[in-house]
Amino acid sequence: MKPTLSLNALFHPFHLCAPRTLETLLAHYHSIHFRDYMALRLTPLMGTMAYQDRMGDDHPILVTSGRLVQGYDVSGRLDPAAVKAVDRDLDDPRWRALFHEALRSDRRFQRGLFDLTHSMRIGQALVPGPAAWLRLLEPHRAESRCTVALVQSLAGPTLALDEAYAFEYGLALLKTASAQVYTIRLSQEHELIPVTDSHTHFALLGHTLAREGLDLGSDYVDRTAGQRTPHDLGSYG
Repeated sequence: MKPTLSLNALFHPFHLCAPRTLETLLAHYHSIHFRDYMALRLTPLMGTMAYQDRMGDDHPILVTSGRLVQGYDVSGRLDPAAVKAVDRDLDDPRWRALFHEALRSDRRFQRGLFDLTHSMRIGQALVPGPAAWLRLLEPHRAESRCTVALVQSLAGPTLALDEAYAFEYGLALLKTASAQVYTIRLSQEHELIPVTDSHTHFALLGHTLAREGLDLGSDYVDRTAGQRTPHDLGSYG
């Protein structure tokens, strides 16, 4: 395939990518853009953690040459427009179904949201990972109402166990949808093609783009095969 080196890509939803993915993208795009790690501020006293590592730490020559661009800040409180966009995804039955099915069957997607190799802190309780997982995968969660405001209202240390599970599931939804909002926003603002090596995030973004009538294009890289599969708006159902 002939490289499209006049185009520029935004890798999503992560702030790092595998070496083979980067190699594939560099063969097809003039520059690859990376966000910083997303640290959401839910309330004045609670948020998610952030790490300082950047993709360019291991590729300083690519940064200097302009092939790798980094430093897009996606941390802090969500602004009103972002809250509305997140709530649209969380109120979308198809988006929610895609999310829940991926949580059930996509191991990489699971690991990005929950560490089930050890016991999990659910509210005040320390629950074995497999037991917590069964509760988080209860079918009703795919249809339970969730909004940014609801997750924020549950962000506290003294929740009852049922509320604590609702918070953990809601927070996973919020992080996924928020990262997607920033993907769309950065792609539009900087004229970038969103690319990913996560098929779940590719499908979630594609559904949102189709629902919102946004024609950004999109690109999926099979990091095992080292191949890309560009899709356009008409590819999503």
